[in-house]
Amino acid sequence: MIVGLCRIDLFLPESRSLKAKRQVIKGLKDRIRNRFNVSVAEVEHQSLWQRATLGLAMVSEEKGYVDRTLQQVLNLVQAEPRLLVLDHAFEWY
Repeated sequence: MIVGLCRIDLFLPESRSLKAKRQVIKGLKDRIRNRFNVSVAEVEHQSLWQRATLGLAMVSEEKGYVDRTLQQVLNLVQAEPRLLVLDHAFEWY
């Protein structure tokens, strides 16, 4: 069993309120869950209106499948025009 984790630090330059930030982040989390069937949550910076950190987790039998899926999630996040990816990290257990 392989557990893959991904942490993605985000900057939302056009966000002017927590409500605007939450709207973008909620939509992004819903798309990630529906398209890739991974667990995703906002894990830091909940009270800052231009920053967010997403934590993702996935379990599979194959490390390659976890790698490909988490990379596809990162690509989806990077393609979102309303935010910038500041940093990301992958871990496997």
